[in-house]
Amino acid sequence: MLPEGTRTEKEVAYVTAGRLIQQYQDFCLAKGVDFTRIESVRPHDDTTLFCSAGMQQYKPLFSDPSYIGTVANSQACLRMGDLDEIGDGTHLLHFTMLGLFSFREMTVGNAIDFWLEFLATLGLVPDHVTIHPDRLVEWTPLYGGRVPVVPDPECMWSDGSISGYCTEFYKDGVEIGNIVNPLGTCIDVGFGLERLDMIVNGTPQVDALGTLCETVMTIVESGYRPGNKEQGYVLRKLLRRIHKMGGTLDHPFFAEEVERQKRLRAQYLRLRDRHSEMSPDWWFDTHGIDLSDIRETMDE
Repeated sequence: MLPEGTRTEKEVAYVTAGRLIQQYQDFCLAKGVDFTRIESVRPHDDTTLFCSAGMQQYKPLFSDPSYIGTVANSQACLRMGDLDEIGDGTHLLHFTMLGLFSFREMTVGNAIDFWLEFLATLGLVPDHVTIHPDRLVEWTPLYGGRVPVVPDPECMWSDGSISGYCTEFYKDGVEIGNIVNPLGTCIDVGFGLERLDMIVNGTPQVDALGTLCETVMTIVESGYRPGNKEQGYVLRKLLRRIHKMGGTLDHPFFAEEVERQKRLRAQYLRLRDRHSEMSPDWWFDTHGIDLSDIRETMDE
């Protein structure tokens, strides 16, 4: 292993982020909380193409009133809804979530104490926290004057089936994590590893192109390959975007997609006059040609 001073900036960032995960793992284990690291973005159910939140695998436990317990994890996540916002310093497309999940065991006050104590081990004190007005009177005393509290009517969270009020933590104008009280009986905590790393270690965020390349490799390492459906189509779409942005990726999938797009473009130019009345769905179903991508490349 090379001395840290000879590593690339990306390698150093990976090491410092890894140390944060290890610190969190050690903290949880010292508290008697089981910890799991999950580096794949494969979803834990069929509600999403990729895992989008650390709580996804625990949804059955949140809904089971007979289950009592507490666990923690670090979960690789991918949210395609952030695609058009990457590069702004806060939206990362793929990221790691540090999570704490308690099913009818910890209280909101317990979770607040847990996280303020862990953040203190990192030398991090939130600038302020937010609480929904409906929980302001009940939850504000739980902070004990340690952090300024600001009311925020947006402090609600839902995955579509499980929801609850939440309290959010902010540093330097950026939300770094939140504590949700699903069903009023459980705890669902998520803090963004990369945002904590940026604040604690000063690690700069990668630009939009770098984010796309890292996301592609995360998808590939999770066991997916380019295709015309679901995860494979997302992967193919990201490979095309990297190429369109003038980037490159040292992986066979990237080279194959560049050549594939050249062939599809040539095929479209050969057939378009003959089938000018056909719909985008026909082009895709019959020839595998996504007209939006073809027309984008023709406009370059």
